[in-house]
Amino acid sequence: MSTEAPPSSAPPLPRTRPARAAGFGPLLLRLHFYAGIFVAPFLLLAALSGLAYTFTPQFDRMVYAEELVVADPGGPVKPLAEQIAAARVAHPEGAVTAIRPGDGDRTTQVDFSSPALDVEHQHTVYVNQYTGAVTGQLTTWWTSTPLQTWLDDLHTSLHLGTVGRYYSEFAASWLAVIALGGLLLWWRRQRGRKMLTPDLGAKKGVRRTRSFHAATGVWLTVGLLFLSLTGLTWSEYAGGNFGAAVDALDGSRPAVSTALTGGAPAASGGHHDAAAGGATGSVDPAAVDAVLKVARANGVDGTVSITVPGDTATAWSVTETRALWPIERDSVAIDAATGQVTDRADFADWPFMAKLTQWGIYAHMGQLFGLVNQLLLAALALGLICVIVWGYRMWWQRRPTRAGRRAMAGAPPARGAWQQLPPWGIAVGVPLVFGFAWVVPLFGVPLAAFLLVDYVIGVARGRRDIPVSPAPAGS
Repeated sequence: MSTEAPPSSAPPLPRTRPARAAGFGPLLLRLHFYAGIFVAPFLLLAALSGLAYTFTPQFDRMVYAEELVVADPGGPVKPLAEQIAAARVAHPEGAVTAIRPGDGDRTTQVDFSSPALDVEHQHTVYVNQYTGAVTGQLTTWWTSTPLQTWLDDLHTSLHLGTVGRYYSEFAASWLAVIALGGLLLWWRRQRGRKMLTPDLGAKKGVRRTRSFHAATGVWLTVGLLFLSLTGLTWSEYAGGNFGAAVDALDGSRPAVSTALTGGAPAASGGHHDAAAGGATGSVDPAAVDAVLKVARANGVDGTVSITVPGDTATAWSVTETRALWPIERDSVAIDAATGQVTDRADFADWPFMAKLTQWGIYAHMGQLFGLVNQLLLAALALGLICVIVWGYRMWWQRRPTRAGRRAMAGAPPARGAWQQLPPWGIAVGVPLVFGFAWVVPLFGVPLAAFLLVDYVIGVARGRRDIPVSPAPAGS
């Protein structure tokens, strides 16, 4: 009789290896995928509107050439007092709050307050500094033309007010996360010099698209991180946290004191506040030429903005406004009655954090290096648009196409990626993520929402997939 066991009808079980942590790759892939799907539309809007805003100096000169540009510059310049008088004829109401003298082919700009406008807006009259003729008038926002104001509002809030500002902060909060995550994923796949160039030998399909998507992203990474960090400095929540940190480190931008000793407290701290409260009229704008002469004698050169005080207890202030590198932001306060400089703040004495912030703002706006700065920002915007389009194309190319399994887009990476992290990664990563989320709330809140939704979907699918036990025989 044979002692061999009868053959089993069940297939042999596959040999298994002990489960081990797969590292950060699966989690990075899943996070990058979902962030790309849900955040990319906001980044696309920011890139398109930012691209348009980058060239506002050129757009302004085309659209407002009559107001901003002197057609035939040259000859002696009229005294500022005469230019202000000409502007007053064109704008008889309101108080003169600020003057920006013309230079070269740029006209002089004279700001007037108006009860019909809020504190951030003013009527600006433009004067040909060579002839004294008024060339036009615009309603401006912190010296920005209506077109520049419109493009700025489009980029920062999509013209949706406070709610719209959350879009730009959301995009800036996730831009750095997406860029760094994509860089790490591509480094895990390629490494070395292959990271820098697309795979031109790859056949048409997801592999070729991925190579263009990733290689372009590598080249853009530093620029995208810069845009993310500098953009957050203007944001509602992360920007507030940044400002608090700068104040705690004594890195705030200094400002000159315009309070005159022995006088009554100033009614306003600057020309915008003076516009809101309405200047008393006791300050004669005709003193502007003497004030500017004192400022020039004390080293305040180049393009400047002159703030007219709201009352006689407040000093005039003259501030350099050159945004091109090397920037000039020296400022002095001047008592027009005595011709004395009562206070000054030189850019060279600014705290390094304040300088760094100012450089970042000008570079983000495309002003720090002139046309080169504009072209770099345009290249970043166009590159980001291409990366986003390639990302969605990859999603579409990965869709199932077999009969019975067709879909409009590819399946997401497998769930449970966080369970594959090494213990030390969880121990270190969770506090870091919580800390970053606290500082940048519009990263943390959407991340928490995603994790909650992902967990609920996982639980629901798990319950749905539980097999139903057959009823016992004879029941």
